[in-house]
Amino acid sequence: MLVKTECVRGRVPDTRADANLALFEYIDGFYNPRRIEKRLGYLSPIEYEEKPYANQATTEQVNLKPVNPP
Repeated sequence: MLVKTECVRGRVPDTRADANLALFEYIDGFYNPRRIEKRLGYLSPIEYEEKPYANQATTEQVNLKPVNPP
């Protein structure tokens, strides 16, 4: 499995429990939040969750009137 290889490359765990914990932390903490998914419109879960906020920021009107000194 490629994910397992990416996770443990260069490390030798002391026990099977250490290997399982390292794999879980990799999958849950790095791999799943960043991989793109078809059902999310080919966005990662992080990008999908941030999209409404990014759209809101670009559509809000900004008041750029110059300030006239008195």
